[in-house]
Amino acid sequence: MISTTLFRRVVPALLLSGLAFTAQAQKDQIEGLWYNAEKTAKVNIFKAKDAKFYGNIVWLKEPTENGKPKTDQKNPKESLRNTPILNLQILRHFEKDGDNGYEDGEIYDPKNGKTYSCKITHKGNTLDVRGYVGISLLGRTTTWTRAQ
Repeated sequence: MISTTLFRRVVPALLLSGLAFTAQAQKDQIEGLWYNAEKTAKVNIFKAKDAKFYGNIVWLKEPTENGKPKTDQKNPKESLRNTPILNLQILRHFEKDGDNGYEDGEIYDPKNGKTYSCKITHKGNTLDVRGYVGISLLGRTTTWTRAQ
């Protein structure tokens, strides 16, 4: 009887821990928290149900301005200029391309209110984030680092 009780308690616990390990193992290499180049913001990159990658600002070094939360003041749509920067989605629609590439996405820059085509290259604990207009040769690359 002791072995049956032990079996009923231990086996489900092992199965649950195995499932948690499998779920963690399936996480993509770019998912998680990343500092922007200036380390003034952290972006959480995640894979959505459409199998594409997105990123939201989840931390700001200076989250307020004049005692109020910073807002998307440069947004080209006037109706969105009161949207808080915190939790703002700035990466959209990235598709994995090969082992380390992510393409066909967009990056929104709340500093100027512009959206650029973008590709991301994963390099261990860094990401090369290249925003561009038209072709990627006409763009700029910044390096983000993984946040702990």
